[in-house]
Amino acid sequence: MIKKSASKWLSLATITILGQPPRQLLLFGLMLFTIHSHSATPKEIVATAQDQNKLAITIYQQNLAFIKDTRHIHLAHDANLLAWHEVSAQMQPETALLRNVTNPIDFHLQEQNFDYDLLTPQKLLEKHTSKPISVIRTNPSTGEEIREAATVLTTNGGVILQFTDRIETGIPGRLAFPEVPSNLRNKPTFIASFTSATAGKQELELSYLTAGLSWQADYIVELNENKSHINLNGLATLTNNSGIAYKNANLQLIAGDLHHVSSPQAYAPAKLRSMAAEVASNASMQSDALFEYHRYTLPRPTTLENNQKKQVAFFTAKQIPVHETFLLQGQNYYYSGRHNHLNQAQMIDVFINFQNAGKGLGIPLPRGIMRTYINDSQDDLQFIGEDRINHTPYNADIRLKLGHAFDITAERTQTDFKKLPAATQHERHFETAHQITVKNAKKEAVTLDIQEPIPGDWTILSESLPHEKETSNLAKWQVTLPTESEVTLTYRVRVKL
Repeated sequence: MIKKSASKWLSLATITILGQPPRQLLLFGLMLFTIHSHSATPKEIVATAQDQNKLAITIYQQNLAFIKDTRHIHLAHDANLLAWHEVSAQMQPETALLRNVTNPIDFHLQEQNFDYDLLTPQKLLEKHTSKPISVIRTNPSTGEEIREAATVLTTNGGVILQFTDRIETGIPGRLAFPEVPSNLRNKPTFIASFTSATAGKQELELSYLTAGLSWQADYIVELNENKSHINLNGLATLTNNSGIAYKNANLQLIAGDLHHVSSPQAYAPAKLRSMAAEVASNASMQSDALFEYHRYTLPRPTTLENNQKKQVAFFTAKQIPVHETFLLQGQNYYYSGRHNHLNQAQMIDVFINFQNAGKGLGIPLPRGIMRTYINDSQDDLQFIGEDRINHTPYNADIRLKLGHAFDITAERTQTDFKKLPAATQHERHFETAHQITVKNAKKEAVTLDIQEPIPGDWTILSESLPHEKETSNLAKWQVTLPTESEVTLTYRVRVKL
């Protein structure tokens, strides 16, 4: 646009300039030179990973990461056009910020683009719609190559080419293109145009948010044979399917649920093709608070290859005291109707419990899965169950459900049910009686918790063992079962709904 305006202005000025003195002609020439120099497009500067001198990655637990990529780049005086290679294919371009660390005051950003339309044979053909190309055929008899000029009419649903004397569908031979379009790149590229008052080697930093990077906490719990202590190892499992590798990156992990507005469009999603796992055993990660979240910093740089899962250890704790508990959990609908199906075996849940405190612990534990193993009588490690924990602060209790007890069983029977008269038509009154028989076939005594969520206003009318009202809708009985014994709990409850 500037060139066209300058040419038009030159044509008009040439008519009026003829016959002017030499000094005015000299001034006119300087003006033309200035217009031409400002209209010229600067040569593209390419910044690759070879120019990188620092890379920092902060990964969140919600398929989100913050990248800070610092590179040494030779800038020209005034206008610059920079192509920044090796950026994430899932970059959120609206979050990108390019700044000059060396000379921030003399740096003025004009425009930035994210070219994620990658070079493929199909894309190259599409970009040449309505443009001339060459079609090359080989004579099968002579081997001679014949080249014809053609124009790409469309690539929608197939290729249609217009030759001088005909139109053909499909691709009749090899296609030769005169050039690669400027907005078609062989890799995702961040493009920026800016001015710099200082020329020479300078440090530029590109920061942006990207999808395709995530992490989760995984825990290995080793329970000793007598079920009194555990060893606990925390691993951060990192997943990279962002489209590029990150070499020697300073890594930070954020645990917590931050509010993030999802973009309506995902850029060039990459599929995770391999599951290469690597466990890095090193010093424990540093943990500290960041706003209302917790940050874990890897003590050394690490490399995240594209399409890779990697595990890094972030803490180890040994000889943590634990205790085993058993739970029979009822249902609130047991108390508002007649249920003949309750005359059946009930499942007993088994848990191990410990506190996030003591040597090696006492750090905030990110949300994740704890997988528990135990050494059997042959000293072989066996998997015995897993459970998910939420973000757990220091000194909080942790309870892991491992499965159902095999040698502790329970049978429940609803022995009575009746509907009572209510004061108003909006109320419902019930009275129901239950019997729970629990058996212990183990060679050791156990304690079983029976928890019954009872709805509405309720009153225990009678019971064979005393209960505790833990919450407004929860009654709890604690039953001690000696070795190879059987205990029966009976109770009657009145409910007002």
